[in-house]
Amino acid sequence: MKVQTLVDIIGSDFYTGVPDSQLKALCNYLMDTYGIDPKHHIIAANEGNCTALAAGYHLATGKIPVVYMQNSGEGNIINPVASLLNDKVYAIPVVFIIGWRGEPDINDEPQHIYQGKVTVKLLEDMEIATFVIGKETTDDEVENAMKIFKKVLNTGKDVAFVIRKNALSDAPDVSYFNNNHIMREEIIQHIVKASGEDPVVSTTGKTSHELFETRVANGQSHKYDFLTVGSMGHSSSIALGVALNKPNIRIWCVDGDGAVLMHMGSMAVIGANKPKNLVHVVINNGAHETVGGMPTVAANIDLVAVAKACGYPNAVCVSNFEDLDRELDAVKSRNELILIEVKCSIGARKDLSRPDTTTLENKQNFMEYLKTL
Repeated sequence: MKVQTLVDIIGSDFYTGVPDSQLKALCNYLMDTYGIDPKHHIIAANEGNCTALAAGYHLATGKIPVVYMQNSGEGNIINPVASLLNDKVYAIPVVFIIGWRGEPDINDEPQHIYQGKVTVKLLEDMEIATFVIGKETTDDEVENAMKIFKKVLNTGKDVAFVIRKNALSDAPDVSYFNNNHIMREEIIQHIVKASGEDPVVSTTGKTSHELFETRVANGQSHKYDFLTVGSMGHSSSIALGVALNKPNIRIWCVDGDGAVLMHMGSMAVIGANKPKNLVHVVINNGAHETVGGMPTVAANIDLVAVAKACGYPNAVCVSNFEDLDRELDAVKSRNELILIEVKCSIGARKDLSRPDTTTLENKQNFMEYLKTL
């Protein structure tokens, strides 16, 4: 169905969420119509964050907000849905729009397989009334579903539209860009050269894809890398767990701005523990690029100041390869926790592929390598 039709049927004037490739038509529509506007559209740090934000909107206006997200974010909404929105607590009505990655019998990346299987069940377990929209779903069917949903919402309960692949159409063409000049894949190539045989933990999405392909191009083993293909925002905590238990080996975390924002509290935990062998590289393009390029707030945040406030003894920001190489080289002579923020452009090769090893192979090879260190 046309995205404009879905928006008209729902009839809300406030949307907040975390972008998803399955919902790119909706995300582009919202960016084209509102941009980032506190009255109508806010891209949040994580799905729990936007659920609470939606609750605040309802408390202030009495109107019904919409929260959009990928189904991988359902875990982040369980707490606020169960202990804040629920009709036995504050009875705050919210319309969720959820992109269905990993739908059964639809080929997708491994991190989506189980989440896709339990997507609708999780919603049902949280007593969220659900309607699935596919390519063949008619406008009348969605209108009828919304009529039923309105009665549910009036009782203080929540509802969800689950969106199948390619179900929404007629998205406006929105171009996402910034003024940075160096590309993420080249940044990763420089990191790989500097890290040598040190273990690397990489974040979700294109970062891990580009790290994988860099190893292929270099003829290197993938045993050095743990690819955090799911659990967005947690790669730095994984790297911390490895670093604390391998104190004599330098561990690198290649992170992204959207991931850092999603669970920023992890930086405080890292800073409090101060592992001298952890290098935290945050590649910041101010965008949720893997799912379409919609903006994050990281473009306007001083991540170096955040890191220092969290206890990182050494934190710098670079925006060109000369400065990046200098900081990467300096890592070798520093025996302390380090953050390197790298400002980069939005964009990736169109022929970028997914890793062709399984997640279990990745884990086993990485663990076997760590045993040798």
